[in-house]
Amino acid sequence: MGAGHDHGHAHHAPTTGTAAAAYRGRLRIALSITLTVMVVEIVGGVLADSLALIADAAHMATDAVGLGMALLAIHFANRPPSGNRTFGYARAEILAALANCLLLLGVGGYVLYEAIQRFITPVGTQGGLTVVFGAVGLVANMISLSLLMRGQKESLNVRGAFLEVAADALGSLAVIISATVILLTGWQAADPIASLAIGVMIIPRTVKLLRETLDVLLEAAPKNVDMAEVRAHILALPGVEDVHDLHAWTITSGMPVLSAHVVVSSGTLDSIGHEKVLHDLQGCIGDHFDVEHCTFQLEPGGHAEHEAKLCH
Repeated sequence: MGAGHDHGHAHHAPTTGTAAAAYRGRLRIALSITLTVMVVEIVGGVLADSLALIADAAHMATDAVGLGMALLAIHFANRPPSGNRTFGYARAEILAALANCLLLLGVGGYVLYEAIQRFITPVGTQGGLTVVFGAVGLVANMISLSLLMRGQKESLNVRGAFLEVAADALGSLAVIISATVILLTGWQAADPIASLAIGVMIIPRTVKLLRETLDVLLEAAPKNVDMAEVRAHILALPGVEDVHDLHAWTITSGMPVLSAHVVVSSGTLDSIGHEKVLHDLQGCIGDHFDVEHCTFQLEPGGHAEHEAKLCH
């Protein structure tokens, strides 16, 4: 260390895996199911002349792309760090989630547009066939949801896939209801109404996921980390006089990081040493906050003003 600098660092080494990696196998199964049902619903939509089925198939095509990107992102995210990319490719997972959001918004807009066109130019839909193909889609979506249920709580990328499949399940239910109405009453407007419902269900969930994804990309503090509470815990440690340059952000799902400059009295540093102070800081954050990687710089009193002068 340079003269006059009393620096110290404490950290947990970042893991090479991401929260989504544990669910790679389940994502692959969900992708296979989604591709199969997509083809089935396209065939059913053409045979029954049902926009709701075609809309659900289009959404499933988006799901297939999203699941494929999620798997690709996991592959890149788990590549080891390098000299130029010290966190590896972990952020690729968040970029995939962002791409999923954009795809979902596009599909939602398309479905809404086509549904309005059906009101203007009505088309006869075969209710019986639509019910059968809608039921196939619903069962398949429920299987995929069960596979991704746990992972969506741990990874934004898996959550994106889960929300897409959940919207599909609701869409399949809407298809079944609209087809049943057509069978019982002959009211053809039920099909575009169901399509509108599918589009409306897609967009709000996507906007929420997009907001969370942008928070990660903009390096907002993790949702479960209260920065004021973090500061209070650090200041409560014996000998700590101040804390500045306190930052917390998320590299990717399940990988929050934190850094801080901690001002410690010279008497404390002399009496118990840097290592004990660092252990106390590390234990404080580890016991109260779920942060993957922490870096602390220890400074004696007045060091911040010295750094400010050097910067100017």
